[in-house]
Amino acid sequence: MSLDFFARLIGMIVLGIGGWELGLIVSGGAEQPDYMRWVLSLALAGAALGLLLTPYLTTKPAAWVRGQIRQMPATDLLAAIIGLVIGLIISALLALPLSMLPDYFGKILPFAAAVVLGYLGIATMVMRQRDLYQLLGRQVALPGREGKRWAGTGYVLVDTSAIIDGRIADICRTGFVQGTLLIPRFVLSELQQIADSQDILRRNRGRRGLDMLSRLQKESFVPVEISDIDFEEIHDVDSKLVKAGKNLRSPIITNDYNLNRVAELQGVRVLNINELANAVKSVVMPGEEMVVRIIQEGKEVNQGVAYLDDGTMVVVEGGRRFLNNQLDIVVTRVLQTVAGRMIFAQPKVEN
Repeated sequence: MSLDFFARLIGMIVLGIGGWELGLIVSGGAEQPDYMRWVLSLALAGAALGLLLTPYLTTKPAAWVRGQIRQMPATDLLAAIIGLVIGLIISALLALPLSMLPDYFGKILPFAAAVVLGYLGIATMVMRQRDLYQLLGRQVALPGREGKRWAGTGYVLVDTSAIIDGRIADICRTGFVQGTLLIPRFVLSELQQIADSQDILRRNRGRRGLDMLSRLQKESFVPVEISDIDFEEIHDVDSKLVKAGKNLRSPIITNDYNLNRVAELQGVRVLNINELANAVKSVVMPGEEMVVRIIQEGKEVNQGVAYLDDGTMVVVEGGRRFLNNQLDIVVTRVLQTVAGRMIFAQPKVEN
């Protein structure tokens, strides 16, 4: 027997009894000749209403509240509970003087004060929780680092691509990421689907992502939290991440270009790993000397192409004849493009 059917049954019985009693009152009692008509009519009407409307008054609102609580971050839930308790305490202190007011004011105002102050307490704590936590000096102990503590400033949502990429683990070890890494269940599900793929390349990427996630949980100085937040009406993982970022007012860490642009258009802050990598690349100036290995021919005649350790392309004029050899070069110019940074050079001429 489902909970919905059980609620309908209880509602039918309760409202049927209520209709029966109302029929006795309306008909004037059992002494009246037509009292049974009123009793049966109102009892059947009450039972029908109970059968039809009870789920909309009980189970469906309860399911909605349960869904909201499941999507709500733990910090928001804790703040709401604290705010509700504070509001009820204040309303309890005001209940006695308010109950001394004359007429109906003394009966209605204590209840109204409890409702209003409870709501104000919840709203105030949820909206200003970060400020209040910072005033209280909220700190989170670092796993594996005895004696050191880190002051949390909020959540950072993690995309599947960032986990598979793997550089997020090294970034977190440096301490540049401040906040709690929040990994929703739907991101884990996508990672599991990739790891179970029939394509060997996708399967290897998925397994690498699972390994990196395990490394994050064990070695990262930043707290890692798995969240049950989900949006069942949305099927795309990227759209779910953007929705979660808007609801939680949290940035998303990723290296997915499309997700980056979609999130920015919707006002969600993005921490792009590729942009960070480009920002911290070593600056190469014209005239500098370096040693590279020519690995392929260039597009133009006599050009050779090499790559630095960070993946930057180096185009060497006249470097074709040095293919598969180490070569001393001198940088002539540096070109920054949308695809990345390119370095143009020529072989070093010994006197």
